[in-house]
Amino acid sequence: MTNSINEVAGADFILAIGTNTSETHPIIALQVKKALRQGATLAVVDPRRTEVAQLAQYHLRVKSGTDVALLNGLAHVIIDEGLWNKEFVDKRTEGFVALKELAERYTPDYVEEITGVPAETLREVARGYARAQNATILYTMGLTQHVNGTHNVFAVANLAMLCGQIGKKHSGVNPLRGQNNVQGSCDMGALPDVLTGYQKITDNLVRAKFAQVWNVPELPPQPGLTIGEMMKAAAEGKVKGMYIMGENPVLSDADANHIKEALSKLDFLVVQDIFLTETAQMADVVLPAASFAEKDGTFTNTERRVQRVRKAIEPVGEAKADWEILCKVANAMGFSMSYESPAEIMKEIASLTPSYGGISYTRLEQESLQWPCPTSDHPGTPLLHRGVFLRGLGKFHPIEYLPSSETPDHEYPLILSTGRRLYHYHTGTMTLRSAALEQHYPNEYLEMNAMDAEKYGLEDGDRVKVSSRRGSVEVVVRVMDVTPVGFVFTSFHYPLVPVNQLTNAACDPISRVPELKACAVKVEKVT
Repeated sequence: MTNSINEVAGADFILAIGTNTSETHPIIALQVKKALRQGATLAVVDPRRTEVAQLAQYHLRVKSGTDVALLNGLAHVIIDEGLWNKEFVDKRTEGFVALKELAERYTPDYVEEITGVPAETLREVARGYARAQNATILYTMGLTQHVNGTHNVFAVANLAMLCGQIGKKHSGVNPLRGQNNVQGSCDMGALPDVLTGYQKITDNLVRAKFAQVWNVPELPPQPGLTIGEMMKAAAEGKVKGMYIMGENPVLSDADANHIKEALSKLDFLVVQDIFLTETAQMADVVLPAASFAEKDGTFTNTERRVQRVRKAIEPVGEAKADWEILCKVANAMGFSMSYESPAEIMKEIASLTPSYGGISYTRLEQESLQWPCPTSDHPGTPLLHRGVFLRGLGKFHPIEYLPSSETPDHEYPLILSTGRRLYHYHTGTMTLRSAALEQHYPNEYLEMNAMDAEKYGLEDGDRVKVSSRRGSVEVVVRVMDVTPVGFVFTSFHYPLVPVNQLTNAACDPISRVPELKACAVKVEKVT
């Protein structure tokens, strides 16, 4: 997030795109509701009529995968009606002319043809966002898990810069992270092309700095493989071994049948987890990890806030903290890796990572800190891009709309999208072991519009087979007005409904994120 969570409540206009905020980020949704009580306007862009969409003054029920066209349409109205922040654009950005030329083609009527959003609604939302004193954009994986996900984010950034709604309080571009420490994992280099703090592996000086501290001759300059590329290489026999930590790709990854096939071809699979997940059941060796309550460390949340986590109990059985397991494995492989505590590891992180340079356990005992925090006397940075962008001038990216990798046809006439439910989480590794949650929400269902149900001869409660070009699963159908015609939805939490056997592994060419939010399916009654 460019801004802090509590700033959402002070926004005059909130554009929530591809985010079911009240179910997937309920604490942040409280800030949205507070803003509404204080008179803010909320516009929600989502095919589904979610709870947060029901709270909104504007629900832009887009066709799945058409977000770029919608965002370009908003830019068109803002430019055409002279509503953009001319001072901000002139002083702090570059590339405006190219964006203006692109946006000219995305008239409200043309955008309505692509997205299904009425032209007048598009105009009203564009005016509201542009005229607001402080407007914030919230988004999640409904925006990014498409083959054009990176372009979607570029288009969001275009809109924020066009109206000067960035670099000040109660505004900004605010992606809401999907897990409690996914931000921290990325910060620590859990990406194939960077080391800690997003320092590029291709930078000679960066590699030399790390090599010296780690006491190795050199680090390889080539970026590694993404998850999708790893699985493809495993299926082709090019990757022989894999070490998976805290991940359950057999249920969570797109085209899950291909994932199982790839893992089965490995010579050796290690899984490090707190439960025997579906993926761990395929492993040659399972290393029992400690849960959050059994170890010391830090979490970095969606607003870049680094917070201490303190051990409440000793690890149960043979479980150990992840860092202890990794040290033991490294030493067994002949590389000396010895740390006394997470505090010592954080000290090394600070020495190598400019954005974490001023963060230490001593400071974190007193307060949490938001990075960048470069020095020991720095207070942290609640607000990014104040006064200047990291690259200097903010760059507009004129982005053309392209359709999803799969669109409906005669054989597969419906679009399936996946997401989360309030009561469960990801592949249910933990939440499905909670008796209260399991009792409250024991089974999954497929949301379907009443017109589609009538068309395919289905009634509420029928068991159906949902099929794509990659597989089939069975699930109970619920007929409801949450989903639009031609669109069905379910979660990926339930092992008994492994919906990612259906989803499309086609990837965004830049981020390599698969298109989990749109695949073509057919639905048939199970007799």
